[in-house]
Amino acid sequence: MNNDNPRPILLWLVAIGFFMQTLDTTIVNTALPAMAKSLGESPLRMQSVIVAYSLVMAMLIPASGWIADRFGTRRIFFSAIVLFAIGSLLCASSRSLGQLVASRVVQGMGGALLLPVGRLAVLRAFPREKFLAAMSFVAIPGMIGPLLGPTLGGWLVVVASWHWIFLINVPVALVGCIATMKHMPVGRDQAPTRFDMGGYLLLAFGMVTISLSLDGLSDLGLRQATVLVLMIFGLASLVAYWLHAARRPDPLFSPRLFSVPTVSIGLLGNLFARLGSSCMPFLIPLLLQVCLDYSPLQAGLMMVPVAVAGILSKRLATTLISWAGYRMVLVVNTALVGLAMASFGLMSPDMPLWLRIVQLACFGAVNSLQFTAMNTIALKDLDVSMASSGNSLLSMVQMLAMGMGVAAASAVLAAFTGYYESAGAHQTLYAFHATFATMGLITVASAWIFWQLSSDIEPLVGSHEATEVA
Repeated sequence: MNNDNPRPILLWLVAIGFFMQTLDTTIVNTALPAMAKSLGESPLRMQSVIVAYSLVMAMLIPASGWIADRFGTRRIFFSAIVLFAIGSLLCASSRSLGQLVASRVVQGMGGALLLPVGRLAVLRAFPREKFLAAMSFVAIPGMIGPLLGPTLGGWLVVVASWHWIFLINVPVALVGCIATMKHMPVGRDQAPTRFDMGGYLLLAFGMVTISLSLDGLSDLGLRQATVLVLMIFGLASLVAYWLHAARRPDPLFSPRLFSVPTVSIGLLGNLFARLGSSCMPFLIPLLLQVCLDYSPLQAGLMMVPVAVAGILSKRLATTLISWAGYRMVLVVNTALVGLAMASFGLMSPDMPLWLRIVQLACFGAVNSLQFTAMNTIALKDLDVSMASSGNSLLSMVQMLAMGMGVAAASAVLAAFTGYYESAGAHQTLYAFHATFATMGLITVASAWIFWQLSSDIEPLVGSHEATEVA
């Protein structure tokens, strides 16, 4: 393909890959109770299916650029689609929770490379003045995937079986493989830079051990001492990485990123704010099906107000930040997100349907506004030399927070479930109420991080739209 006249089919190809990746991030949530029943597991112990996928994606994002440079964008994008399809087939054929989690790891390996490598192909194919418009087109499926995922997952469980939420990826992947070989540029225009393998291993080990320690509290049956040891090793590995990065001229993520106040606050705020809110797509469908007797399809439809309100509220970000400033918007909105999460602790079988829909829409609106504002503050002050590294680090933090948030919420839910059972109450609904309140409180506490922002930070025109594309 001639880079001076890139074909629109490349945009469609990358957009479909992005759609597959975002769809599978959310389509599983409404199917978890059906999966649990089929595999002979408790629906409250299925969080590893989500955690494994998110964690693998977080691990591979830092290496995606170097892998594409080393082996070529076409070869890696093709391999990513094949891995994603193989993982999907393995998920559909799983006969135990362990097999399903291992299959999700394979699927996550493919999904982790789809968007970064596809975005790199678009960057190389389109001139700089057309790149933002091109990536805006590619980003549209990223909004449709979470909107469609829960409902499609619930519908497939009702009309067929949970296996089809994975099998539908196979024909799409087949078309993607053919299109990749025909329309994706080879993408080996430059020699790859030296890869910081030592730093990557330290970073990956730290993420895995911390996530396993959280997951072990609720699902793996690990004793408290083992969980504590894993947590200490994980934290030590992350500290060792930053000490290692400070000595290298070409680290994966330079410590200089944290010398910019908005970047450091934005990244830390992303981690802790998402730690609370990212568990909601997991907890809400589970609550509706386990405690309120919703079908998978009904539970999926109840997630539509969250996505629709989120899309509609994005346009408010620029207006609100221009009026009140980043610090005030992020501090107040973070508290609102936490309170909206805690309000699900009031959900009961007697609550009117219209009130549930309003509650879900309110959470979706403030949560979407939160993502837009804190993503923008994390990237807006990066110079050209650190833009790529900062964006990759933000993507890694987001996926890591998603997995850790689900693992943490599952641990809290398991603890409260055990408490109410030991007290003889046997009220799973009460355990959910307490979990929503706890995770909401964690989110409210993260507002303190955004309070550290300067009150006179100027918003950049168009920065919010650009950040959504990133």
